[in-house]
Amino acid sequence: MKIQEKLLNDLAPRKFDRLGVIWVSILTIIIIAGIIAYIDQIIKGQVVTNMRDYALWGIYISNFVFFVATSFVGSVIVAVLRLTHNEWRTPLVRIAEIITLASIIMAGITITLDMARPDRLLNLFIYARIQSPITWDVIIIPTTIAISFLLLYFPLLPDLAILKDYFKDKKPRLSRWYGRFSLNWKGTAVQKAIQAKSIKIIAIMIVPIGLMLQTIDAWLFSTTYRIGWDSTNMGAYFIAGAVVAGVSALIVVLYVVRKTRKLENYITEFHFDKLGKLLALACLVYLYFNMNEYIVPTYTPTKGEELHLTTLLTGSYSFLFWLVTIGGLVLPVIVLLFKKGRKPLPMFFIGLVVVIGSWWKRYIIITPTLLHPFLPIQGVPESWHHYFPSLHEWLITFATLAMALLIITILVRYLPVVPIQRTADEQEKLKNDIKH
Repeated sequence: MKIQEKLLNDLAPRKFDRLGVIWVSILTIIIIAGIIAYIDQIIKGQVVTNMRDYALWGIYISNFVFFVATSFVGSVIVAVLRLTHNEWRTPLVRIAEIITLASIIMAGITITLDMARPDRLLNLFIYARIQSPITWDVIIIPTTIAISFLLLYFPLLPDLAILKDYFKDKKPRLSRWYGRFSLNWKGTAVQKAIQAKSIKIIAIMIVPIGLMLQTIDAWLFSTTYRIGWDSTNMGAYFIAGAVVAGVSALIVVLYVVRKTRKLENYITEFHFDKLGKLLALACLVYLYFNMNEYIVPTYTPTKGEELHLTTLLTGSYSFLFWLVTIGGLVLPVIVLLFKKGRKPLPMFFIGLVVVIGSWWKRYIIITPTLLHPFLPIQGVPESWHHYFPSLHEWLITFATLAMALLIITILVRYLPVVPIQRTADEQEKLKNDIKH
């Protein structure tokens, strides 16, 4: 009982401090600005964007792919850790699942924002064609949202019941909400057995679904038969990139939560060391797929591929390409090879750099390819030969990123980010082992 009391003092949700209020206010302002820009875009049409007949996807789809990639951290990585019973995962899993849920929700919203006529969203269901990867995407994203929610919710039940009792006298209204969501959890043997079985089933289900989500996302590109996307490498390439994006996002959020909530005794340097090794491995694997994607075609390129590769390696997108490759993959690996580079503060900056690099990586996967169609661009305004997002596009994109961060912030505010009951059980077990 004393162990649980201490954990509650450390892990129970707290009010936002002044910095937290400022943070939420900033995110809200960005979201409002994005909503205004989107309403204006609906009224005036896509003309307010810089998307044209060639760059018809632009930054919105880059952002969508980024959200899908980031969701991979909870949908597969955490599920595998759960199924393999790695006990060191305990302080990490809930934060990873929160990131996954926020990311996949925003992926669904972002793909809707890309539609010039959101009122036609229903047509994706009415006129769906099973041979189209877009139809598979329409099915897999809601499925992933539902299962990601369950993977976060089911392990929460014991903690919600604990928080119901904890806030009973302090905050009765909040206590009632925790009570409703705890589904009358009493911690009986039958409830524990059902919960354990449910979590295992969900964890097993989400692994293939997470892999399918990334693969279908890749097939949306590779089945278009465009230069730069016409590759059987795309599925594995996207999965490798998703691990990089997801783990780096987890590191960044983990560090911020650890610092603001003072959870150094629970989220330790050991956990950052483990994640640092995982991120280094993920970056190396992703670099391998980048070599397959860009170096191999340079030996026998078609005329179109040669133009595309020249644009990336030495042309107008070369600075961004090499910045993302070297700064977002190569240098992080070098730093992470050293133990000092896997300490919390260096890991935070590395994770931040890799997350930003991952976002821009999606941008250069999409934009240069769209500007190199099979038919030459001719007889159109000069602006159609180039693409850079308009103010409307940036505002809407920043709003979706802010909304993802706001979802994470709110969930971190009201949920125990480190599992209370499981941590108590582990500490009790360790205490008994030491006695014996």
